[in-house]
Amino acid sequence: MKKIVTILATVLLSVSLWAQAPQSFSYQAVIRGGNNVLVANKPVGMKISLLQGSEKGKAVYVETHKPTSNDNGLVSIAIGGGTKDASSTAFASIDWSKGPYFVQTETDPAGGTSYSLSSVSQLLSVPYALISSNGISRVSVTGDSLILANGTSIIIRGISNETNNKPTYGPNITDVEGNSYKTVTIGTQTWMAENLKVSKYNDGTPMSNVKDSIEWSKLTTGAWCYYNKDEKNNAKYGKLYNWYAVSKTTNGNKNVCPTSWHVPTDAEWMVLTDYLGGITVAGGKLKEVGTTSWNSPNTDATNTSLFSALPGGGRGDGGSYEGIGDYGVWWSSIEGKTDDAWSRLLLSTSTSIDPVDEEYLYVPKKCGLSVRCLKD
Repeated sequence: MKKIVTILATVLLSVSLWAQAPQSFSYQAVIRGGNNVLVANKPVGMKISLLQGSEKGKAVYVETHKPTSNDNGLVSIAIGGGTKDASSTAFASIDWSKGPYFVQTETDPAGGTSYSLSSVSQLLSVPYALISSNGISRVSVTGDSLILANGTSIIIRGISNETNNKPTYGPNITDVEGNSYKTVTIGTQTWMAENLKVSKYNDGTPMSNVKDSIEWSKLTTGAWCYYNKDEKNNAKYGKLYNWYAVSKTTNGNKNVCPTSWHVPTDAEWMVLTDYLGGITVAGGKLKEVGTTSWNSPNTDATNTSLFSALPGGGRGDGGSYEGIGDYGVWWSSIEGKTDDAWSRLLLSTSTSIDPVDEEYLYVPKKCGLSVRCLKD
């Protein structure tokens, strides 16, 4: 049976600059074996291919790695720093202006070379250090264009020096039970700056608090829980809700958010992500800073958005609890497949915010995730 951490098999890509050649960028992934069990503290065989043009494009660069996973099954490598395939072009010779490029990952959880395809993900931003040898003419004032000396324009999300419309806190709002929430305006959107804590829909109808794991795994109606059944987690991290509680298509057209607020769609999550510079950098701008709540290293957390995302973990579709301190996952209101829906993931070890889509497996609707509400 799938658990919530299945979603951590997404490609977690964060661009970093290395002072010396060869240039490279960091890559992280959580590894699971064929039985869906974490591969922890073991060598893992990995084959990385950079595909040009599309998810099925030509591999312009191929390399292999054999990292050792940590206690949580997480591996970290530097793409460009592995063992280059003999038939592959040199990493330094890749022309990044001729993208888009896609990262194809193949893994052997046993540590060998019997690879199976894990994922293919688009490289959404061009590592600056990899193209800077062309020389910089200027950076766009209000857009995301890096203008090279030869006149080439390269899009790098998040480099604009525009300083207008900084996120600002707004008036607090309350839910039907009187819980108060900070709010923040980010670009054209106004979000709750805290996770939802309510146990009733905004018309006063109560939702079920389901503690038993077997009962939770069989639900097809709205329910909530405290992480690890501990009410003390509510004040800081809020409650965890299954998707049946947040979707009007399954909860009788009710609203779990305060009046005039709603659970964001996937498209609305993307508006937030794009405003903050794109998938690979927005996560750091959303996360609360420091390691009081997030486990170390809480990579590149600045909270410049004032969103103050917290690592509330989640509850798997089988009823188990995992991830508090390591990650936070938030629902969207949009269905993916019959039994799954879209969400957003933030990790302590990444600066990305990752949409969970068909390529990486949607999150099962039976899982318990956090909720952030968006103003209508």
